[in-house]
Amino acid sequence: MFIDTETARRVAKLARIKVDEAALPALAKEFSAILGFIEQLNEVDVTGIEPMTSVTPQRLKRRDDVVTDGDQQPAVLANAPDAREGFFAVPKVVE
Repeated sequence: MFIDTETARRVAKLARIKVDEAALPALAKEFSAILGFIEQLNEVDVTGIEPMTSVTPQRLKRRDDVVTDGDQQPAVLANAPDAREGFFAVPKVVE
């Protein structure tokens, strides 16, 4: 696929990138090279190949899913502007 300078100018404007008039032919050439590489990748047969998230097989470390209260109540309430009896105190909003 070939990208002309007018298309490169339009892409730069849409991306809100200021490109000098003299740099537009080089930018168009780079766009054409990128699209050419994408066309090459589209020719590769990938039927039956599962997508990968990494080139090396890895499993994430897992931990037991245990419910706890966090033991953080005093630290959390220390940040509150008003705390009473172990809870956040908020002003009444409904009469």
